[in-house]
Amino acid sequence: MTKVLISDPIDQAGIDILSQVAQVDVNTGLSPQELEAIIGDYDALMIRSGTTVTASMIEAAKKLRIIGRAGVGVDNVDVPAATKRGVLVVNSPEGNTIAAAEHALALMLSLSRHVAHAHASTMAGGWDRKTYVGNELYKKKLGVVGLGKIGSHVARVAKAMGMELLAYDPFISAERAQQLQVNLLSLAELFAQADYVTLHLPRTPETENLVNAELLRTMKPSARLVNCARGGIVDEAALAEAVEKGVIAGAALDVFAKEPLAADSPLRAVKERLVLTPHLGASTAEAQENVAIDVAEQIRDVLLGLPARSAVNIPGLTPDVLEQLKPHLQLAETLGQLLSQLTGGAIAQLQVRLQGEFASHPAQPLVVAALKGMLSTALGDSINYVNATLEAKERGIHVLEVKDESARDFAGGSLQLSSSSAKGDHTVTGAVFADGELRITSVDEFPVTVNPSRYMLFTRHRDMPGIIGKLGSLLGQHNVNIASMQVGRRIVRGDAVMVLSVDDPIPSDLLTAIHAIEGIQTANPVTL
Repeated sequence: MTKVLISDPIDQAGIDILSQVAQVDVNTGLSPQELEAIIGDYDALMIRSGTTVTASMIEAAKKLRIIGRAGVGVDNVDVPAATKRGVLVVNSPEGNTIAAAEHALALMLSLSRHVAHAHASTMAGGWDRKTYVGNELYKKKLGVVGLGKIGSHVARVAKAMGMELLAYDPFISAERAQQLQVNLLSLAELFAQADYVTLHLPRTPETENLVNAELLRTMKPSARLVNCARGGIVDEAALAEAVEKGVIAGAALDVFAKEPLAADSPLRAVKERLVLTPHLGASTAEAQENVAIDVAEQIRDVLLGLPARSAVNIPGLTPDVLEQLKPHLQLAETLGQLLSQLTGGAIAQLQVRLQGEFASHPAQPLVVAALKGMLSTALGDSINYVNATLEAKERGIHVLEVKDESARDFAGGSLQLSSSSAKGDHTVTGAVFADGELRITSVDEFPVTVNPSRYMLFTRHRDMPGIIGKLGSLLGQHNVNIASMQVGRRIVRGDAVMVLSVDDPIPSDLLTAIHAIEGIQTANPVTL
């Protein structure tokens, strides 16, 4: 008999759906050891955030075909281990969208009308109407940082309320921005102009403490900040000080760097103009039911031999095919990351070109891997092999797929990614060599043969004597060690590219100095 284990509390609607096709055992509160001891009897596992699914559990789950996470994040599942075993991992990427968006709007309204503090004052016996005079949202400027599903819904509702929309999203196209009726700005411009700022970004190394003391000081004294996205995006100590000292007019947070919020958090010491809620963004009856139904339906479909609609690992590929494609997928993802950082802005179109023997591979997984790499620069781990296509569509990115079997540049073929954006066009090409190593083989049509590395620097410059020495000396003065360096050129003393692998990230002051070298046209630090 087909058996499903539910190890965290979920809505009854999800249990009812699964009961139609399997024996459902609800067994919550299990220790990791207890779960590992029984998981071998089950064909499917449904969890929420309370269960951590480790590689050893997956190894013990000999019958397991699918793991369903009733929610958005899958950070509590060892997805690579599941993928290696051919176990699908599914989630509910849209089940919490409305709930999270509405909570952000609720916090914004609470801030503007002092709802929380006025309530507390009234319950304590007060009737203080003068202190709690509020502000209208009508005709105010709302800055939306991140225009994914949640940010876009916030924008649409705020527009209906009469707010003027500003937005920052490095991967939103001008066409999509026009559809949402938002004015795209840089992050610095948005914070300087907005009356309210609402954050809808994942937490990544690039976004950690993104909103710091320096950025807060650029805001209007009358401005307010809302964060219902992820904890750690906001420097909480800096925010507490900014609110206390009147640098900004107020803030509302639903998420925190460490949860539960510590008793000695500086946020708890702020008595006015700050609203805190205990991570309630997805906590609506409707959202809990939606995610339970969504994931239960996917588990049911997989058990019946049908495809899942929201797999976070690669759907539709057997472990054997996956193993065969692994280096090619890694190349596609790496080239996507490289292309996005060279472009440095909203990509309107991505062309994925499979050349030579590459054209014999299934194209769709490679296209998705390229999108995943490209979008991960801004969206981090929230991008996966299923939602990459959806996220690209949300951002108005037009994707073209081309196969060219006649191209014979390398024995195993090559993969070329080309982007078009308001900042210009870029092309990167790569190949998987016979030794299994990945190589970047051209950048903007300039030939190179470079192994991808963690930290790299790509320059476009005039091919002239002394320029390599000047750059090397400058890196040495800043204690940045060069692991390798290669120049690609088409004609002598024409334009050229230089690719350096370095041991450390390029700091901003060094990048400014590099741009000042005579002959350097562009310089792009890249982290892979």
